[in-house]
Amino acid sequence: MGLLIKGGRVIDPSQGIDETADILVVAGIIKELGKNLKAEKGYETIDAAGLLVTPGLIDMHVHLRDPGLEYKEDIVTGTRAAAAGGFTSVACMPNTKPVNDSKMVTSYIVSKTKAEALVNVFPIGAITCGSNGEDLVALGELMDAGCVAVSDDGRPVAGARMMRLALETAGKMGIPVISHSEELSLAADGVMNEGAVSRDLGLKGIPWAAEDTAVARDVCLAEFTGTPLHIAHVSTRGAVRIIRDAKSRGVKVTCETAPHYFSLTDDDVRSLKANAKMNPPLREAADVTAIKTGLADGTIDVIATDHAPHQSDEKDVEFSKALNGIIGLETSLPLSLALVRDGVLEISTMVEKMSLNPAKILGIDRGTLKAGAVADITLIDPGMEWVVEAEKLASRSKNSPWLGATMKGKAIYTIVGGKIVFKHG
Repeated sequence: MGLLIKGGRVIDPSQGIDETADILVVAGIIKELGKNLKAEKGYETIDAAGLLVTPGLIDMHVHLRDPGLEYKEDIVTGTRAAAAGGFTSVACMPNTKPVNDSKMVTSYIVSKTKAEALVNVFPIGAITCGSNGEDLVALGELMDAGCVAVSDDGRPVAGARMMRLALETAGKMGIPVISHSEELSLAADGVMNEGAVSRDLGLKGIPWAAEDTAVARDVCLAEFTGTPLHIAHVSTRGAVRIIRDAKSRGVKVTCETAPHYFSLTDDDVRSLKANAKMNPPLREAADVTAIKTGLADGTIDVIATDHAPHQSDEKDVEFSKALNGIIGLETSLPLSLALVRDGVLEISTMVEKMSLNPAKILGIDRGTLKAGAVADITLIDPGMEWVVEAEKLASRSKNSPWLGATMKGKAIYTIVGGKIVFKHG
């Protein structure tokens, strides 16, 4: 069976395409992209007039909580949320229970994905055993089992010597290292950004220096080893500046930010309470401006969600005791489209940061609409308005700072391997 997508605005940064066109899909593969394409009898046809047609969106930073923490999220509910948000692929972080630091855990994720997931799931393995920072994992074993990158996300690799070893070992194997850059001795027991708002609220602050010093260290190690490095969830103006400077010197560093870092500030803690608590924390307005500038000038390569589900009893508590993180798979697209409407990004650049670039960094064969590619495709109505309602979210957890907010922009179809896995309405 086949599928014909007719008359949409096709945006494919991998080919420099932004035009009205058709896409013909046969046996899960893109057969042709062009004008006035015809489908054989029995093929399904989608009228995409007025819609954006893009390579399937890719979120390279999600927490699916599976195995071990399935009461928050699992591979089924997490990939259902991903499909509803327009994502055809996600990469899941290793801070599960047990930590994904072995072939056994990776194989479980791969097996469950094949059996139950709606979208592609690419596991990310831990850098150190148990993410404890002490012993390097068997990287080759993780790669063979299906991991596409390594990270101790949720924790930094505190020791510079261990981070150097990880970079050197991963570099030889061609697997990316993703850094959670945080100097724990500075972050200490802080719960939000250190500044006027934290002082006003009487909450222990986390200084911007906790992120900046760690980013600087890891960039230095990447430069020293010559190994590619990816910095997760950039939130400060200083981190943007350090990474921009490193790129100008030819250091092999890429980075990501998340929608909450260009949409919210630490002042939002006043009204949003624990649904504005994450790590790194929401920063000041000047940091938000710097994040937007970094996205616009190419310093920041990727928009990822850091989708972090928690149940209500883990968030509806005293701010200092609430767990870090928010869900984001179903709100990332409209929040990113706001950057386009505000003139921060061109639509093709947004698609590049949400599809092509994460595919390149992770080394996966996605992020393109070229003939012969796997037919992972997202169809988007950029003008559709909708309200974020907890009961309508596909994620098992509902810890979003945008509950009740009106969003603009929605995935209408999410297509994975030529199969429609989500259709709005």
